[in-house]
Amino acid sequence: MLQYISPIGVGIAYALLMSLIREPHRRRVNALMIAGAGAAYLSGGGLGGWEFAFTALLVYVAYRGLESWTFIGIGWLLHTAWDVIHQLKGHPIVPFDHSSSLGCAICDPVIALWCFSGGRSPRELFRRTKRSAAVQHQTA
Repeated sequence: MLQYISPIGVGIAYALLMSLIREPHRRRVNALMIAGAGAAYLSGGGLGGWEFAFTALLVYVAYRGLESWTFIGIGWLLHTAWDVIHQLKGHPIVPFDHSSSLGCAICDPVIALWCFSGGRSPRELFRRTKRSAAVQHQTA
């Protein structure tokens, strides 16, 4: 059970730690992170030339992510699919941990959701929620 819950905590911790970086640097650092994630399986993922094709795809997505949180979120979802493929047919992301690709596949969508929300810090999310509530209260 812990192998399914821990990756969610890792995804949340990732978002919280990244929130400490101010914008626009936060978005740019996350674009670099997704480019790096694309190369995670290169040294032994077991899918041959497809590893290079996937890396090239994520480099393109990361490039677009330099200006778009949406592309960074898409990149994490693509990496989720790649993790699932490796869990089923390839080699794990961490060679000595057979379920590591599964953990990554659970963690990555958590990060993607944060990216689709604009990669906001908890403070920014709270301000946005507070403003939305105030507007709804005024119109009621």
